Amino acid sequence: MSSTVSDSADVIRADDLRVVYPAGKRGGTGTRAVDGVTFRVRRGEIFGFLGPNGAGKTTTISVLTTLLAPSSGRATVAGLDTTVSAPEVRRRIGLVFQSSTADSELTGRENLTLEAGLYGFSPAEIAPRIEEVLRRVELSAVADRLVSTYSGGMRRRLELAAGLIHDPKIVFLDEPTLGLDPQGRAGFWRYIRDLRDTEGITVFLTTHYLEEADQLCDRIAIIDHGQIIATGSPGELKDRMGGDTLSVRTAPGAGDLEPVVRAIPGITAVLREDGGYRLKCARGDALVSKVVLAAQTAGISIEQLAVHKPSLDEVFLELTGHAYREEGTGADEPADGTVPPPAASPTATAPAKHGGA
Repeated sequence: MSSTVSDSADVIRADDLRVVYPAGKRGGTGTRAVDGVTFRVRRGEIFGFLGPNGAGKTTTISVLTTLLAPSSGRATVAGLDTTVSAPEVRRRIGLVFQSSTADSELTGRENLTLEAGLYGFSPAEIAPRIEEVLRRVELSAVADRLVSTYSGGMRRRLELAAGLIHDPKIVFLDEPTLGLDPQGRAGFWRYIRDLRDTEGITVFLTTHYLEEADQLCDRIAIIDHGQIIATGSPGELKDRMGGDTLSVRTAPGAGDLEPVVRAIPGITAVLREDGGYRLKCARGDALVSKVVLAAQTAGISIEQLAVHKPSLDEVFLELTGHAYREEGTGADEPADGTVPPPAASPTATAPAKHGGA
């Protein structure tokens, strides 16, 4: 490995990445799934790529993991260009797909044996390596059961073990907790933190769960409609909100509350939203009674009032002007039957061999 790779603090770089899916019909303009994306991922951090379904997350991770060639721009992983050096990139990364790739008719151990063989492990290396990754994800006790008997959480842990079989230092996780219940999701977070804390592994995580990004990630890039709209730690992003938010909904036919609340000291901004109002202030709990009293004095009836502490949901709403959405399948690709550009390199489809460059 070159000194450039080992010395660089940024192990993943995206520079003005663009991916345009061709138009499905003659005369069409195509779909911009990724539109000028630029970011850096530091060595040893959990980096969250947060966005609603269809925002461009899966397309971006496909470029970073050499599965898709960008229409323009450049991406590097471990100092290597993902288009020019695709086979070398694949030797250095682990990838856990959004959908399960394990064979349900094999045991967990048999699935990992196949994976280790694809990476060129010798027979003498396979058994101890499998034991190590099984121990890491706490599947040793069920390793010889058919995967068809595994719970959803156990399947995801097996997928993680497969992605770690060749001991990569950079791991990509595409919506790793999709479909898990809240308990299973929180349990999986522990394994991801362990990768960073005990192994120093860099984790690139795509997610559309706000809580997951907030609780798990060191830094986050928020993507919407193919563009990065903010980057920073969860705390830094929430600090941009400048305090609390009061959500107020008045009775049908009530008068205009905006001029009434703008006159209250401590209210820094008033935004109209879906028939209600969002009031920005430093401490919402200290202003609740003042807002209610001012509305009563003006003859305006309040039906609902709530104090919201800064959250990533509020950050997204503030930056985009629309509420965050978690519905959908998570795919970025157009639904009109168009196809993406070809993979970065024909040789990149061959299994990477264990042992690096």
